[in-house]
Amino acid sequence: MTSSETAVLLDIDGTLVDSTYHHALAWQRAFGGVGLDVPLWRIHRTVGMGGDKLVAAVTGDEVERRHGDELRDRWRELYAEMRHEVTALPGAADLVRDLDSRGHVVALASSGDPQFAQEAVALLGVEDQVQALTTTDDAEESKPHPSLVEETLRRLPGTRRAVLVGDTPYDVESAAHAGLACVGLLCGGYSRAELEEAGAVLVVESPGDLVGLDWDQHLRPVGGSSNG
Repeated sequence: MTSSETAVLLDIDGTLVDSTYHHALAWQRAFGGVGLDVPLWRIHRTVGMGGDKLVAAVTGDEVERRHGDELRDRWRELYAEMRHEVTALPGAADLVRDLDSRGHVVALASSGDPQFAQEAVALLGVEDQVQALTTTDDAEESKPHPSLVEETLRRLPGTRRAVLVGDTPYDVESAAHAGLACVGLLCGGYSRAELEEAGAVLVVESPGDLVGLDWDQHLRPVGGSSNG
């Protein structure tokens, strides 16, 4: 099997860029704007799933029904105000370039906003190494549902084996439902135990720790979805 038939899918927030807590703070301020006092730690526990799921996960279905769209609009505006503070995580660009130089297809699969995802790619300076970028607009449901991962794979028609890299249990779960393994990173704020319990096949601290990794043992055949 040639290396061009292998792909490494990467999450963005908390995996390549250090934006997890910026998102959590923006959500907290958005909730506050509609009169809801939500602890920051509780919001952090849901960052990684898409905004279509986050509101109900944090505050319940009734808040989603009453304020869901308004909260998502508020979150986007508030995050946009602080996104200039977001920096690349250690070794993130090096990892993307290393994967590309070794013949793996590199794709990004994020449950985040398309504009913010594109800005992250520009921040890293890896536009030429990324073959596909999917975001919340490209899938019927966000993580932990597998549709985003599956849509990313559909955009890589020559790929026969793949793996996902992410920083949350939602990444691990979405990969598993799509039939893939997931390599976990600690830089999104979840513990090693949580990622391993979710099923991560390897857990390291930051993206730079994956530069030079032998990916072969973690790649899984594409098309092995276990749950839709």
